[in-house]
Amino acid sequence: MNATVTWNMIGAELLKLRRNRGIMAFALFLTVGVTILYFGIGAIEHSSTPTSNGPIGGLRGFRDGLGALGLYFGMLAAVLIGSEAGTSDRSSGVFRDLVVTGRPRLALFAVRLPAAFIVTLAVTGLGYALALIGVFAFAGGTPTPSLSLILQGAGWLALADLAVVAFAVGIGSLTGSRAVTLTAVIGWVAIATNILLSVSFLGSLRDGLLTPALTQLAPLADLHRTVSMATGVAVIVTLAWIVIPALLGAWRTQTLDA
Repeated sequence: MNATVTWNMIGAELLKLRRNRGIMAFALFLTVGVTILYFGIGAIEHSSTPTSNGPIGGLRGFRDGLGALGLYFGMLAAVLIGSEAGTSDRSSGVFRDLVVTGRPRLALFAVRLPAAFIVTLAVTGLGYALALIGVFAFAGGTPTPSLSLILQGAGWLALADLAVVAFAVGIGSLTGSRAVTLTAVIGWVAIATNILLSVSFLGSLRDGLLTPALTQLAPLADLHRTVSMATGVAVIVTLAWIVIPALLGAWRTQTLDA
């Protein structure tokens, strides 16, 4: 395949994701909606009782907004979009038709990840932009993040999005079931991971989890960091969470009976 065909296939995947209004609406709520609620409620609380509620913006708002988009609500949005991208062809029954056209199976899988990543990055980026507006608008004289820190935060969010999307797309392509993928991936990233992080006797075994690896790479040292590890280990673990699920999804797409 040449670059034009590849981009057309990615564009088709982008269109399928954008047309899923339910997924897009909920993903926007988890990123944009939650960000607006956080800064809106925080601003109201500060204006009504400033002595007990400090400014919601500044470095505090930047830290909380970055954590929400990278580790919590934004992560759930990435799971929704990645799961949809990984399972839509099989769940809608068009996978056989796509194979019959003669397109390589690996190509059919390979375009899912960039499409899901682009859509996820768009909704997360919009949430991040709104968070930055709140950070500066409601700083109340407190220190605000520098341009370097803002750019580092954007890069870290892109890495977090890529890792979670790759995990969801890979598992989705492996199972072929939207319900199973959503249950498994959300259960892992939102529930099982947090339980395992609280089990202290696991020690360094927790270094293999995605969330502590991402927090280690975060531009703010106090960003919900519960497990300390070497930066090199965090990079390797994050890359493993991107590559291994993608390889499993590619293998399943290649061997699946059409």
